[in-house]
Amino acid sequence: MADGRVNPGSPLESHGIAAHQKIAEESTRAAALPGEAGERTEEAHLAMPAPTFWPMIFAFGVALMLAGLVTDWAVSAVGFVIFVRAAFGWWHNVIPVEAHHAMEIDLQRRPAPILVEARSVVRLQAGEGRHRVRVPEKIHPYSAGVWGGLIGAAVMAGLACLYGLIAEHSIWYPVNLLAGVVIPSMAHATTAQLRAYDGLAFFAALIGHVTISMLVGVLYAVMLPMFPKYAPLWGGILMPLLWSGLIATTLSILNPAMNERINWPWFVACQLGFGIVGGYVIARSTSISTMQSWDFAERAFVEAPGLRPPREDEPQ
Repeated sequence: MADGRVNPGSPLESHGIAAHQKIAEESTRAAALPGEAGERTEEAHLAMPAPTFWPMIFAFGVALMLAGLVTDWAVSAVGFVIFVRAAFGWWHNVIPVEAHHAMEIDLQRRPAPILVEARSVVRLQAGEGRHRVRVPEKIHPYSAGVWGGLIGAAVMAGLACLYGLIAEHSIWYPVNLLAGVVIPSMAHATTAQLRAYDGLAFFAALIGHVTISMLVGVLYAVMLPMFPKYAPLWGGILMPLLWSGLIATTLSILNPAMNERINWPWFVACQLGFGIVGGYVIARSTSISTMQSWDFAERAFVEAPGLRPPREDEPQ
């Protein structure tokens, strides 16, 4: 050992190997215990607060004192005595020495060690990395909703007139039925009167149909960007079905006579035609980005060429 090295096979080398093995075994055993290094333990019992009956007696004394307010003072007196005795008994379970109960621990069913995750979460800001704080990120202009509503209204009117020609041999039958929503006298008209042309009914039906169609088209333009996938399909099928159910429910109450004359399968088909065509037209329109992804200069409408690249929907 003249050069500082241990000779192979010497007692000193054997002692060093045994010490290293013992340290490795202790490290392995400690790593198998749950919790952090300061929380790991091999104790077979866990100290828990000792059970006591004094809280129930304490509550019983309080109940007697309150009951004495509506019965007799003697009941309150007895309750006060029980209250004081339970308070002292409960006090002595904690002070000066807290009573504990040793709960046995199953050493074979210890929980797995808690692993600490060292990674951190990076929070994106509005507009950073195309991060979307609010949905949708892009919307359709209201003008697209107006045009989609008008085109859907034309398809709906064509289907309604087709029903009139097939079922009643007159295109004015569905027009007069629609006018009956605002003209109550049309609900009591005969079938011959509904098949004939009526200038007032035509004007009322035209104004009502165009107005409602444009409003529903604007509603579609607002709602379609919120659908995650297949917006024209869901908007063109789901919404007309809900709308038809709402009309069928309310019309049976507001105007039962008109409700009996409507062919509901054809009515639903007309609504689906409006929803599918109008939704498709709106979905194919140009989308504009919402202001949540704009920087301060854009939101303030400051013209600063060269400070920012133009957006996709911004003219070059």
